[in-house]
Amino acid sequence: MPSAPKSRRKSPARRSDRSAPTLRAPAAAGGDAIVAIAVQHLREPYILGARAPLANPSWHGPWDCAEFAAWCLYRATGILFGTRPADDPMLADAYTGYWDEDARARGAVVEVDEAARVAGAFLLRLPARRVTGHIVISDGAGGTVEAHSQADGVVRLGLDDRRWDLGILVPGVRYFRQATPVEVTQPRGVLRLTTPLLRGDEVRAIQKLLTKLGYHPGAVDGVYGPQTASAVVQFQHDQGLVPDGEVGGRTRKALAL
Repeated sequence: MPSAPKSRRKSPARRSDRSAPTLRAPAAAGGDAIVAIAVQHLREPYILGARAPLANPSWHGPWDCAEFAAWCLYRATGILFGTRPADDPMLADAYTGYWDEDARARGAVVEVDEAARVAGAFLLRLPARRVTGHIVISDGAGGTVEAHSQADGVVRLGLDDRRWDLGILVPGVRYFRQATPVEVTQPRGVLRLTTPLLRGDEVRAIQKLLTKLGYHPGAVDGVYGPQTASAVVQFQHDQGLVPDGEVGGRTRKALAL
């Protein structure tokens, strides 16, 4: 893989920083402004692990998903969130794990369906060991604006039939909830790293395919462990997919399953 996932390239000292973010005084703009800024960057390039200078209002990529989310938030509201350090936009580095830490520390976690009906909310798929997470901006109507993948760059997609762990309403942002509920259907049968580990014939079939394609999932034992997840990340990166180490609909299709 040309660039390592952010979950691997952070230094131990920075990964251990679990302090809550320092918030700047928010501007009058809120969630709608986050979306409005995000859509101005459609079709710009994505590179996993790319840094986006939050203090530069003229940046046009490349983007990483967490950097894109943090940049749009900061440009719209003046709030730093999901970054370390948490008080300096010149040095701030965004990461999905920091988004998770900050959301939990500040009581900003909401249900996925709630975030889906709030423009400028964020939806997060958590990172795991050796695999990256993913974060998107909700448009408030079940859609997203996101730095998606190497093949797609920044795009508008939907939340439905994709796996999400939590929604986030960043403290200090002025949010409005759509009156009409939005129900997000979570996909079934996503293969990923879990505790305990997944095991079965479908995992074995994926391991055989990855081995045949020149990747290295380890022993063809039917166990979805870290080495299999790492091979999936490599495959996803080469195919221009979100390199999250999870075998969902798009990855299944690319593997011709």
